[in-house]
Amino acid sequence: MTLEAATAADVDRIVALVESAFRGDSSRAGWTTEADLLDGRRTGPDEIAAILTNPAQCILVEREPDGRLLASVVLKRDGEVAWLGMLSVRPTAQGGGIGRQVLAGAEDWVRSHWGSRRMRMTVIVQRTELIEWYERRGYRRTGETAPFYYGDPRFGLPKRDDLSFIVMEKPLGAAAPG
Repeated sequence: MTLEAATAADVDRIVALVESAFRGDSSRAGWTTEADLLDGRRTGPDEIAAILTNPAQCILVEREPDGRLLASVVLKRDGEVAWLGMLSVRPTAQGGGIGRQVLAGAEDWVRSHWGSRRMRMTVIVQRTELIEWYERRGYRRTGETAPFYYGDPRFGLPKRDDLSFIVMEKPLGAAAPG
């Protein structure tokens, strides 16, 4: 796997990938769908472009040999902590280990580029299968919670009124020398 930093030329492709992984009928081809919890958009060109111009954030992408995006992940630096978000794999390619490889690559990247010692993320509490997937990869629930973004259509249109996030974290250890 060869993760690389996304560029402004990737904005529309990243939006399409993320949307296909989380929203609408196309997301049902994979297991990461949020279609039963949320309608509306998951992200948009405005948000992705803003991430790419923020020096404290990065989007890593994995490309097919023909240049199409296979996976992406958003990373944000916060001191010694890195935050992971929007880990997206093309729905028809899910379940084959790509997400696991992207997650490991993202952990290595933040450790070596930013010196991050911990990776954190928020996960919708109702996404038990996703929480369990991260737990199998060494992430633990911190006991912290965060409210869902009700009233902000940039993050989706909730289909239920009990959505919230849990915070998960994994220690990354020291960066490898060299």
